[in-house]
Amino acid sequence: MTAAAWGPLWLTLELAAITTLLLMLIATPLAWWLANTQSPAKSAAQAIVALPIVLPPTVMGFYLLILLGPAGGIGRWWVEITGEALTFSFLGLVIASCVYSLPFAVQPLQAAFESLGRREIEAARTLGATRLDAFFSVAAPMSRHGFVNAVVLSFAHTLGEFGVVLMVGGNIPGETRVISIAIYDQVESLDYAAAHATSALLLVIAFVMLLAMYVLNQSLAKR
Repeated sequence: MTAAAWGPLWLTLELAAITTLLLMLIATPLAWWLANTQSPAKSAAQAIVALPIVLPPTVMGFYLLILLGPAGGIGRWWVEITGEALTFSFLGLVIASCVYSLPFAVQPLQAAFESLGRREIEAARTLGATRLDAFFSVAAPMSRHGFVNAVVLSFAHTLGEFGVVLMVGGNIPGETRVISIAIYDQVESLDYAAAHATSALLLVIAFVMLLAMYVLNQSLAKR
């Protein structure tokens, strides 16, 4: 792996870490609501969350580019406040990554919450625990496998993003040039040796993360 690829790799790891942290904060209450609500809006909310799975990344990236651009609803508001554009910036990449990886955080958590029995939570409530106390003392520990899956899948999915980050962030070295775009550039320049080394590193990272997820889940299941 060439020295020029280390910068995009560290940028990608930073992007994946920030995105995963934000997604846990967003996805946890959303998944809890989806797992417990009887609202007629549940099906529509689930469909919206799952959209990034079925939409081509270029379609998602195009609409995010419009929305976050200086003329878009969110982008115009941001420019008025900060004087800077969200598109072609690291912050824009974070927002796009959160949207694109949202189902990989919400769905494992929702499945874990739906598998919980109500008896333990109701027992905690009868003992005087608030809804928040019951969640953190009972529901969250019992759903730890869901949190493990959500963290690993969100992080790994963000590592491999290409279409969305290219549309929203472009290819600015040190700012938005993530590792997937660096690999694309290496292939475009016919530097197959460098592309192979960089791709192999990503392959190893992804495999190790998934292996750790399955091993940890097996360990948690035995407890």
